[in-house]
Amino acid sequence: MKKCIEWLLVCFCFFCSCQEKETDKQDPLVDYGYLKTHFQNPDSMYGLNCWWWWLNGNVTREAITKDLEAMKSRHFQGAMIFDAGGHDQRGNKTIPSGPLYGSKDWIDLFVFALDEAKRLGLEMGLNIQSGWNLGGPCVTAQYAAKQLTYSEMKIKGGRSIQKRLKQPDARRDFYKDIVVLAFPANEEDKATEQIKDLDLKLGFHELGGSAPDCRFLLENIDRGRKISKGEDTYIVDLNKVIDLTDLMDANGLLSWTAPEGHWNIMRIGYTCTNSSVSTSSMGWSGYVLDYMSKKAFDFYWDTVVVPVLHAAGDHVGTTLKFMETDSWECGGMNWTDSFAEEFHSFCGYDLRNYLPLIAGHIVTDVNVSNAFLADFRKTLGHLVAQNHYSHFAEKAHQLHMGIQPESAGPHAGPLDGIKNYGFSDIVMSEYWSPSPHRLKSQDRFFVKQASSAAHIYGKKIIGAESFTTIGPHWNDELWHDQKSSFDHEICAGLNRTYFHTFTCSPVSQGLPGQEYFAGTHVNPQVTWWKRSASFINYMRRVQMLVQEGSFVADVLYYYGDHVPNIYPFKYRDAAGALGGFDYDVTDETVFMRLEVKEGRVVAPSGMSYRVLVLPDHRVLSLDVLKKVEYLLKAGAHVIGYRPVKMVTLMGGKEAHAEFADLVNKIWGADVDSKTGNHPYGKGTVSWGMKAKEYLLSQQVATDFSIDGNEDLQGFDYIHYSFGKTQVYFVSNQTDQPQKINAGFRVKEMQPELWNALNGDIRDAVAFVQKDGKTFLPLSFDPYGSIIVVFNKPVKKNKQGDKLQNDPDYEVATTLKGAWTVYFDPKWGGPDSTVFQELVDWTTHENLGIKYYSGTAIYKNKFSFEKGYDRYFLQLGSVKDVGIATVCLNGKKLGTVWTAPFRLDITDALRSGENEVVIEVINSWYNRVAGDEISVGGKKYTQTNVVLRNDFKGRAKSEIALEPSGLLGPVLVMKAIYK
Repeated sequence: MKKCIEWLLVCFCFFCSCQEKETDKQDPLVDYGYLKTHFQNPDSMYGLNCWWWWLNGNVTREAITKDLEAMKSRHFQGAMIFDAGGHDQRGNKTIPSGPLYGSKDWIDLFVFALDEAKRLGLEMGLNIQSGWNLGGPCVTAQYAAKQLTYSEMKIKGGRSIQKRLKQPDARRDFYKDIVVLAFPANEEDKATEQIKDLDLKLGFHELGGSAPDCRFLLENIDRGRKISKGEDTYIVDLNKVIDLTDLMDANGLLSWTAPEGHWNIMRIGYTCTNSSVSTSSMGWSGYVLDYMSKKAFDFYWDTVVVPVLHAAGDHVGTTLKFMETDSWECGGMNWTDSFAEEFHSFCGYDLRNYLPLIAGHIVTDVNVSNAFLADFRKTLGHLVAQNHYSHFAEKAHQLHMGIQPESAGPHAGPLDGIKNYGFSDIVMSEYWSPSPHRLKSQDRFFVKQASSAAHIYGKKIIGAESFTTIGPHWNDELWHDQKSSFDHEICAGLNRTYFHTFTCSPVSQGLPGQEYFAGTHVNPQVTWWKRSASFINYMRRVQMLVQEGSFVADVLYYYGDHVPNIYPFKYRDAAGALGGFDYDVTDETVFMRLEVKEGRVVAPSGMSYRVLVLPDHRVLSLDVLKKVEYLLKAGAHVIGYRPVKMVTLMGGKEAHAEFADLVNKIWGADVDSKTGNHPYGKGTVSWGMKAKEYLLSQQVATDFSIDGNEDLQGFDYIHYSFGKTQVYFVSNQTDQPQKINAGFRVKEMQPELWNALNGDIRDAVAFVQKDGKTFLPLSFDPYGSIIVVFNKPVKKNKQGDKLQNDPDYEVATTLKGAWTVYFDPKWGGPDSTVFQELVDWTTHENLGIKYYSGTAIYKNKFSFEKGYDRYFLQLGSVKDVGIATVCLNGKKLGTVWTAPFRLDITDALRSGENEVVIEVINSWYNRVAGDEISVGGKKYTQTNVVLRNDFKGRAKSEIALEPSGLLGPVLVMKAIYK
């Protein structure tokens, strides 16, 4: 089998590396006509994708076909097959286990899925793992993740000794020695301070799951973190360290004639970490793979991936286009078999005499120790990048495939996020819908780093695991939770949504069926799937525009060379660009490839920026400092305080001296001024100001502005260019309607308003050109968005002839009286009933309504006399999914899913009596709750999800129901145009 796949590899090697990957496809001619046509009717290539969860491997051929046909019906671009467990986490129940990942039966199902996907024209991907991180039952200790371990012994010297050195703690029956060292441990050698956060500085742990700022690791800051203090620690003089490795035999017996004085002897080695694969299907538990070892990756590839790809045959590189691994959630790891040699190659010096640091000893002094530790972590990140993600890409490209790992956080493992993204063909991140697990924006949104990487490397698709939650099930409100999150990340650069999660559920699992413990559930089992097209088409239209455009930004921010290094959400705004300008982020790898053209800093992709901003912690590497000088000489505009140091031992004292001299040359002699600028070469370095302040001082107009709202509070935007055509996506980030006067850095072009909810395109009739910008009055619904397009040239004195682009709405009548409401008895509701007024179903005395889930039809008749030009029906509040379909006088008017649930009824409305029929769908939540607490005895649903548990799996005293139904008020509105 292995020979077959090797033959396949050889064949593919004659092609350019992944020449037809997503990122390298020859784009169609994208002009205004193309945009307009595909905005109104997007091609499936702009469709959504999903994590297609094969939960505990429990899938069937029938379920596979059902899901893929459902995806096709909604014009999905494709799906990522993701085998995993998680069905019984957080207090949920178990489900049957299917075939073991990678087994013959599992592969048969996988190949069948590829056959079906080919039939339907869907592009498929594969998570090359069951669960979150590479590893599993085949991974022996030899290939498992490693970490340092040690033992130490104090002796009195001046004599010959024979001592058996204790083997350091070993996990999983694995241990190998690195070095045996001795150093003086006399009273005068005792340390009086400690290295702060030593375990984190050595990479023993992750630092957190929300892209934390890790620059504190470069200093010795007391953060009040309690770490257990061991025995005495010492100042280690490098010149007095003695390597005893060759004096210890295979049984740990040390024979040494020790010099006078007291000595500390350390036996230092490495063992396995205690990390295991998380959230895998039954039978796939095992060790986490060593992410710093090519040999480990090759072992895993040959053992697990090759058989799957061999079975896929001709699908490889055609139907099966991409491979994925999930975000880093495997704890810390800080050693690999070749680490000492790799460190020497990368850093230029030997690390062994610095290893007493692992026991808390201080080598030379705190500054030297911290500098070594920074080099140590930077090497960890380098090896993860080169020996894992780069190697993964090489393997995939040989097969004409691409990779899209979540390789850049937000969990802060030993990662340089943007460096890792350089090896991805699709840059992948994640973002969360609101949930108890992640309440704050900075803990939910992580796309900015991914989009920056795509922009600077020249990669087309910026994807994200989307709408992740922990806690809620089925009760997400589309306009409030999903749309608000999607629009937020569109403004951060997202251009492809991957639903998290779309769980495959066999018919035998009933409805709503088996579900993962996390994520927003979107699949054919949800109650509202039949009405999902409007919601999905909104995202498809937006994705079409943002996938094809060239991002417009004025600022490039360099985020330093430290590891871990993961940029958080857009509003971290470390460059100070926001409130009218936008920015990208770069790492050291790309920084070293920057050039200057006509005063603009140019990334390898060709993307260019007006100004380059340095990090405010005033730490740079010598290589970056030299590059800053190069860019300034070429005419760049740089903002950054005078750097004060390097935190590295690379290059020795000579490098530090060169660094200091170069700093003085670039920033000048005045070392105390809080603000200033210094011309250098053709460029200028400035400090003490934010990027926005600098650009405004240079008479650069803001790219987007709102009158009376300088900081754009409550709003966000993103700007794309299509040659001369300019496209702005503007988002109201609040749950209230808003009116603004918006300014765009475009002149002498007719503004158009494109509505992604329905594909409508119209000229703006109210606008003003002044000061080189175009200003438009815009009206936004709650969490609403507007796309403003500039394409057709107009004269510079051309102005709009109206006062506003959108009407005001006044109530013409309120629909009163009784409503006849029809429920589906199949799900416990009455066939029909009469509501004297609109009420929340959960307040109804009829338990079949109180706990009802599914579709209900509301009917009402009302009299009306027409008199105005345009009328709209406004449904008010629709709960809990927030999706309704309206029919007036027998004419289908469409589906609404965004507040205030308003649609045009002008053509269907008539003078006299009218009949309105409104279909409302709520989620599975209430019916599952009723069944769980055994209301009425009969159970209607079947699922592994336990709603009584909170997001941590703790039982709650009761299950609070979700308000449901058409709550109104239902209004006929007349549109007033000015």
